[in-house]
Amino acid sequence: MLKIIDLRNKKNSAFRFTPEQADHSSIERTVAEIIRRVRKDGDESLRYFTKKFDGADIRSWAVSRKELARAQKNGDKQFIAILKEAAANIRAFHTAQIRQPFSLLVEDNSQLRQIYRPIEKVGVYVPGGKAAYPSTVLMNVIPAQVAGVKEIHLVSPPDANGNIHPDVLLAASLLGITNVYRVGGAQAIAALAYGTETIPCVDKIVGPGNIFVATAKKMVFGAVGIDSFAGPSEVVILADNSADATFVASDLLAQSEHDERAVPILVTPSRSFAGKVNAEIKRLLSGLPRTNILEISLRNQGRIYLVASLQQGIFVTNELAPEHLEIITTKDEAVLKKIRHAGSIFLGNYSPVAIGDYFAGPNHVLPTERTARFSSPLSVDDFMKKSSVVRYSQKRMEHVAEYAAAFAEREGLTAHALSLRIRKKK
Repeated sequence: MLKIIDLRNKKNSAFRFTPEQADHSSIERTVAEIIRRVRKDGDESLRYFTKKFDGADIRSWAVSRKELARAQKNGDKQFIAILKEAAANIRAFHTAQIRQPFSLLVEDNSQLRQIYRPIEKVGVYVPGGKAAYPSTVLMNVIPAQVAGVKEIHLVSPPDANGNIHPDVLLAASLLGITNVYRVGGAQAIAALAYGTETIPCVDKIVGPGNIFVATAKKMVFGAVGIDSFAGPSEVVILADNSADATFVASDLLAQSEHDERAVPILVTPSRSFAGKVNAEIKRLLSGLPRTNILEISLRNQGRIYLVASLQQGIFVTNELAPEHLEIITTKDEAVLKKIRHAGSIFLGNYSPVAIGDYFAGPNHVLPTERTARFSSPLSVDDFMKKSSVVRYSQKRMEHVAEYAAAFAEREGLTAHALSLRIRKKK
């Protein structure tokens, strides 16, 4: 079960949490070679790497519109209804994020504006192969659509028969996505970044993936934009005795289920509650199928921080800057006001992370490994670009030209000064 770390007699300054930085040098070398080959050989290299890594011999990368229509026609009707309702929730939340342009009138009938334009072409990576993640389709595609992105190109690794999971195709079809390609891994990221004979290059790539996908995204950044370099998924639950121990245990297990590197953490001022949660984890664990993954995550990454007070718990939570944060206390809103760093926050016994993963509406693509200190969940903003607009009148320019020219000369840029002074009234 989760090991208990007692912080009650320690000063806050003594607590520092730094995620382990694994050595990915061998992975980086592999990914660099894949990217090089894709840039050089295009579709031919995609065929080689898909055969090597996925065991599929692909002859046609693009999924036809007939296949997409068939996925919707043959889809489970109840699941289709669930997908549609989840999509509506996600679309409503992200529509509220749309920014409005603004304009400032300055002296002499001059104007300063800020305008917004959507990114033109976006690539969405959806993990696949043995598993299916239609939720990833919804969470990455819908904000792009709300932003007004014209072209969305979705890639997902095929199974050995060359097929993308029907649930992924179903979600794509429901959202009206028609550019879908059966390719995954670092080679898919390279194809989206640089283009091949079949897959066009895009302006930004979003979506989760394994360490090879994440490393490829990091390496192509600059040629294209990316959402983030995602690490293992994590949850911190800040809870007192008002929390339901069974609920908390189930949420920690849910986080551990992602993979062996997932990070489940409980922060509590109650030793008795910590004991109850550990007992519930043990009880619930026996009935779950991914026991091996769960046990490794719980043993290697899981912990319970026993704190002297909620105040100390807030300090620890802010230091952890978690991807997901559950606050289950008698003072949820008061605690929330003191939280400075967290990706997505869930309040109360009836707001588990899992409802955010699938259905509530806020995005589940979140900053990991303490990057919530300076970054945010995926949003409509990630698919928009801002431009500033300046329109100075002649009178305004003549009035301020000398001030700006003096500034330019202060920095040694005499041509800048000339550009300003030449517009002064002769």
